[in-house]
Amino acid sequence: MSSHAHAPGGFEEAETPQEISRRQWMANATIAISGVIGLTLAIPIVGSLIPDVGAGGAAWIPLDESGWKQLQAATDTPVHIDINLKSKDAYLPEQSSPQSAWGIKVKDPQKFVRDRSDLFGPGGKDMLPYPIVNMGFVLFSPICPHLGCYYQWQGQQNRFWCPCHQSTYDPNGAHTGGPAARGLDPLPLREQSGVAQCEWIRYAPTIPDRLIVSYTA
Repeated sequence: MSSHAHAPGGFEEAETPQEISRRQWMANATIAISGVIGLTLAIPIVGSLIPDVGAGGAAWIPLDESGWKQLQAATDTPVHIDINLKSKDAYLPEQSSPQSAWGIKVKDPQKFVRDRSDLFGPGGKDMLPYPIVNMGFVLFSPICPHLGCYYQWQGQQNRFWCPCHQSTYDPNGAHTGGPAARGLDPLPLREQSGVAQCEWIRYAPTIPDRLIVSYTA
């Protein structure tokens, strides 16, 4: 039995030109509406995949003034310094988040180079694309390079210590024990118009090499 609809009388009724035109118009309208909807959805999706040039890159962040003064007056004790990170997403307003860094005074640069051989090449040349020691100081990221926990300073033991997996570091940030694959990660430091500033860099954990993950929290 034929599956085609039959008109009374046993024969198929031919479509009129008006019906054909109406059907073609409906098909074209459906395609056009679908295209508009698809384009509307695609613009924000594609936009979110394209990096915003000038956003998410390195930016200089002022150090807390009192912390900077403590570091300048420090002798052998690391100083915990507050910083305020600011970040902006493509579709969100600028956000601030508190962070920190550990600063040390480098009284013997040659000893520091020997202790931190993971940061220097032959002749004491910096292996990172920024000066590791600047103005006689080094600033360390507060994040343990093992798995991203926040380490602490233990004054009685004269060491940095991570409570998560027991990695330890000497006062110069050299790895002395535990599962971490490298020493503490330095941050860029400078003084601009009398204000001490740093760049917040997050490095990939668990590996000996320093690979940048992001410039923001």
